[in-house]
Amino acid sequence: MMAAVTISEMNPAIQIILIERNDDLGRKVKISGGGRCNLTTGVDDLKEVLKKYPRGSRFLRHAFYEFPPQKMMEWVEDQGVALKMEDDLRVFPISNKGSDLVDVFEQKMRRGKVKIWFKTTAERIEKENDQFIIYTNHGKPLIVDKLILTTGGQAYQGTGSLGDGYGFAQKLGHTITALAPSLSAYLLEEKWAKSIPGVSFKSVRLRLQGDDKHEFTGPVMFTHKGITGPAVFALSSLAAFEELTDAHTVTLMIDFLPNISWEELTNQLNQISSNSPQQKVINSLGGLVPKSLAKAVSEALKIDLNKKNAELSKKDLNKFIEALKNSQCTVNGRTAGEEFVTAGGVELDEINPKTMESKKCDGLFFAGEILNCDGFTGGYNLHIAWATGRLAGNQIK
Repeated sequence: MMAAVTISEMNPAIQIILIERNDDLGRKVKISGGGRCNLTTGVDDLKEVLKKYPRGSRFLRHAFYEFPPQKMMEWVEDQGVALKMEDDLRVFPISNKGSDLVDVFEQKMRRGKVKIWFKTTAERIEKENDQFIIYTNHGKPLIVDKLILTTGGQAYQGTGSLGDGYGFAQKLGHTITALAPSLSAYLLEEKWAKSIPGVSFKSVRLRLQGDDKHEFTGPVMFTHKGITGPAVFALSSLAAFEELTDAHTVTLMIDFLPNISWEELTNQLNQISSNSPQQKVINSLGGLVPKSLAKAVSEALKIDLNKKNAELSKKDLNKFIEALKNSQCTVNGRTAGEEFVTAGGVELDEINPKTMESKKCDGLFFAGEILNCDGFTGGYNLHIAWATGRLAGNQIK
């Protein structure tokens, strides 16, 4: 959508055709962020923004400097869609409707006389001399001078992202890297972890110990199946290619109190015990952690927190502290998160980062999730689409 609109803005005489598998535009944009559409980030330091991309940060640098998040926000507001920035710097339409943003693109394309071929599937693409021949499910082939592949990845296939763009790219001479899901939630084996759905934390430290070690600190929430939230999504992005199955599990270490050292926590609990020896342990935690978590963990450890402080053994106290500072869980799978994107894609060394044009096939451009670029949750992945689409569109003359 951004590429088509950009071409129509910059070169209105060019005939533009957008091939759309669905019967409406921007289906994935409309459902992103739970339908609210976290369209970009409010972080204005581009060096900090680029740190949010485990894959593709260097490649994206030029596109982002040309069209940073601030420019995207200005562009959207210039089209009459008011935006808001939340405390965590995520940016949404004030209406909380992703459809409002899609409407902007559709209206601009209509004014720019962009032809949209709805319910049309590109089935095969060939290069002949200096032109591309696109075979679709409707009638005779379409012959064009320039082609921008913006087919997305293979996440949320119900929106039309089936991964067929990878095949088109390969046919035209490109390499596709390994592919894996990113920004996913984790499925956990432990019953205690699944017994506290809805319990959330503003900041925990997560360490995933698989073939490689990854760490991230941030908000999480437990579910009936495991654990989710921004910190989990970021960790899953860093470890996108880690195999996670019942047969190949990995260990997730959770520090529920990352801002308190082991020694400080021990001293704090010992002081509470000394000051209130007759108080029940469960009532002495002083808001350190939710009672539901304390109960679930203590039951799993077979520690009775209904005992009085004076009755709790040092061994049991240390076991409980260990669970709060270094709780060990078993991850045996993934499930879709709020964004859920594909890690991997078209090999970046084969694309000019200053134009988005193929180095393998003249006249072929790429934009969006089909590229081997992906970021953390928070509007970072949609901004790849806007910035690379803008850059590719600017090259069509």
